[in-house]
Amino acid sequence: MNNLITDISGVRVGHADDARLASGVTAIVFDRPVVAAVDVRGGGPGTRESAALDPANTVEGIDAIALGGGSAFGLDAAGGIQALLAEQGRGFAVRDARIPIVPGAIIFDLLNGGDKAWGRFAPYRDLGYAAAGAAAADFALGSVGAGLGATTATLKGGVGSASAVTQAGVTVGALAVVNAVGSVTVGDGPWFWAAPFEVNGEFGGRGLPARFTPDMLAPRLKGGPAAQASENTTLVVVATDAALNKPQAKRLAMIAQTGMARAIYPVHAPLDGDVVFAAATGQKPVDPLYGLTELGMVAANVVARAIARSVFTATALPFPGALPSWQDRFS
Repeated sequence: MNNLITDISGVRVGHADDARLASGVTAIVFDRPVVAAVDVRGGGPGTRESAALDPANTVEGIDAIALGGGSAFGLDAAGGIQALLAEQGRGFAVRDARIPIVPGAIIFDLLNGGDKAWGRFAPYRDLGYAAAGAAAADFALGSVGAGLGATTATLKGGVGSASAVTQAGVTVGALAVVNAVGSVTVGDGPWFWAAPFEVNGEFGGRGLPARFTPDMLAPRLKGGPAAQASENTTLVVVATDAALNKPQAKRLAMIAQTGMARAIYPVHAPLDGDVVFAAATGQKPVDPLYGLTELGMVAANVVARAIARSVFTATALPFPGALPSWQDRFS
């Protein structure tokens, strides 16, 4: 166990980013098609192929998930991942044709100081292709890939990941790209809201403050009263080696959303586009009632930990006025 989403066998992650652009793409690639679903709670989401994940619809398996910066421009990232998978002969078979199924979602990072004057064609398709090509079991956290340009209300955001095993022996992992309108830390201090779920000091071991004051509970919002619905989002992918059908994967995504509420304050606002994808590789049977409930409970804890790790490992952007990282302020 490496405390990463890739602790689930058959799941690989790759990043591609551009420092001048201050944006990038993260690809979650599955070695074989997996059952998947999505749950959207934020008020301003940006997604691709989300309808295919509806339990009532036909497609049973997906090949990858694309997470990108660039707001709506970043939805092109899925096309780049799709192109690489097509070269490998992957995809949903329609007679002699094969179509790789790559849902995706994006964050808004267009105002973070990077050079977004890319001309006619945005770079996200090429970044998606490169990210898929780099997919591996080991990958970096922090200000990389889709999290390169991510921010929160008070600190630099990024990419985080964590994993755990249920009492029944089912593995679940999460990857988060945190660009939230709210805060991942309590007040103006170093404590993470997700502290009760921390494992082995993975995000500093600071615990929670000895007491909470009204100021700590006051809202800290990116942009303050001028915050816009299109400017913020936290994206999460939950993967498990459980054998789930699409309705069960949907329920897993819904329960896992609880992890966002444990780690971000506030969350699921009209100012966010929060999305959770759930993917199941189908290797271990799970009881459909108690077992799925336990899996969702652990998944929510893992999501909270991944969100905290994204901020703990992030580094500040090199632009005037850029938000500091947690390490800059508290290490």
